Amino acid sequence: MNKTIQNITSESKAWPFQEASRLIDRLSEDDCSNTIIFQTGYGPSGLPHIGTFGEVARTLMVQNAFKVITDNKIKTKLICFSDDMDALRKVPENIPNQDKMLPYIGMPLTKVPDPFGEYDSFGQHNNERLKMFLNKFNFSYEFVSSTDYYTSGIFDETLKLILINHDKICSTVTPILGKERKANYSPILPICPITGEVLQVKINECDIKNNTIIFTNPNSKKETEVSILKGKCKLQWRADWAMRWKALKVNYEMSGKDLIDSVKISSQICRIIKGTPPEGFNYELFLDENGEKISKSRGNGISIESWLKYATQESLSLFMFQSPRKAKRLYFDIIPKNVDDYNTHLINYHKTKEEKEKFENPVWHIHSGNPPKIESTVSFSLLLNLVSASNSEDKNTLWGFIKNYIGESANQENNPLLDQMIEYAISYFHDFVKPNKVYRLATKIEEEALINLSKLIGEMDQNADSEEIQTLIYQVGKDFSFEPLKDWFSAIYEVLLGLKQGPRFGSFVAIYGIKETQKLIKDALDGNLITK
Repeated sequence: MNKTIQNITSESKAWPFQEASRLIDRLSEDDCSNTIIFQTGYGPSGLPHIGTFGEVARTLMVQNAFKVITDNKIKTKLICFSDDMDALRKVPENIPNQDKMLPYIGMPLTKVPDPFGEYDSFGQHNNERLKMFLNKFNFSYEFVSSTDYYTSGIFDETLKLILINHDKICSTVTPILGKERKANYSPILPICPITGEVLQVKINECDIKNNTIIFTNPNSKKETEVSILKGKCKLQWRADWAMRWKALKVNYEMSGKDLIDSVKISSQICRIIKGTPPEGFNYELFLDENGEKISKSRGNGISIESWLKYATQESLSLFMFQSPRKAKRLYFDIIPKNVDDYNTHLINYHKTKEEKEKFENPVWHIHSGNPPKIESTVSFSLLLNLVSASNSEDKNTLWGFIKNYIGESANQENNPLLDQMIEYAISYFHDFVKPNKVYRLATKIEEEALINLSKLIGEMDQNADSEEIQTLIYQVGKDFSFEPLKDWFSAIYEVLLGLKQGPRFGSFVAIYGIKETQKLIKDALDGNLITK
């Protein structure tokens, strides 16, 4: 192992290094001679959402930290496991042709027709959607289909252990179940030979010698015997989780805080079948704009595609990196801050000479230890205000303002990140800022202060930098006795931009231009902006 990096990361506050260190501490020599398996699970009952991506992104951050601490001398692999043999329990709200899905309630997802008409099944459709997105991010992973592994027999040997320990597993799980479910619980769910649906029925007998179960089929009302092998049965999800840990030799898997108790039970089941539960990490859940848990089937919150319409994938990864054990609201209004915070972290990464600070910087983890050197010289928030004040959604017009700010040599070719951010800012402004802009008239004292501000910036050098302008704005607020001073800046945003808040106004004036800002102030005081 790399001792220098070990020393640096042992005290690191970055959670991926802390997680990797915990995993390393529990590995035996035999473990280290094999490939260390990281796993994420996906339930394709609904379209992939940001929570799905978040689990993969975070797991990869831990995997990368593990590689660095071990000097890449221990092989690792990430498995993205899709429980696509799970039954369709209800029709998702965010898909077409919902009425055509109703007859397939209870069927394995890979036996449910694709409502989009693109793939052989709904399960395959959602699997492909997930893979396409993960591939877009250049994630390195091995995709595993539950249906494929059950039907091919890969799980058969571990399924035999589940059958042998059937009663012990039932005794482990039933204490947490309700009266009705407890009466017929079994970790083994047979696939009905008649209808093909996944059955939750009481198992009357386990034939360990022949690897079969006997139950009363609710469809035929007759006693039925089926094999537990080759996809003729699947496991209830807690037992399925434990079975996978054993069969795939999983060393690390994180899960949501809502599954803490289930992790404990699955770990008990895993030990019953002579397996070792993986090292784990419980992250908090994402909440939608109403503070409710994001759900795949409901489709609430932000979709992956929606975030990428308005911001970079790096900003999304930053959101996933920050405070994973804290419940966070995941909605459109958090996007601008994450874009700007990412750029700030990137600038700071390349400024610092301290290795410890580099390892703790989020961009190190977002880019697997190799952050790019490009960065934007203009914040996303500032671009939004520029679009708002200029009333222009034309990228070339906006580049005209930007050239005045950072120099005529600036263009789309040598500033690709900035050019991309302009496109994002236009989209975000059009969909979220523009519909909610509310201008107001200035009060008497605000009017006097704005007139004075217009006069004073007019006396400045036209090329004055943002700090000089910001100092002047600050002084005007003090001269007119705004208390607290933030009321002065709130007045500027509300009267001139129709917004509740914004970036440093000195930076806005510098990029928008002094003469243009003076005109903006005049239009606002004349009441011309109220009608816009």
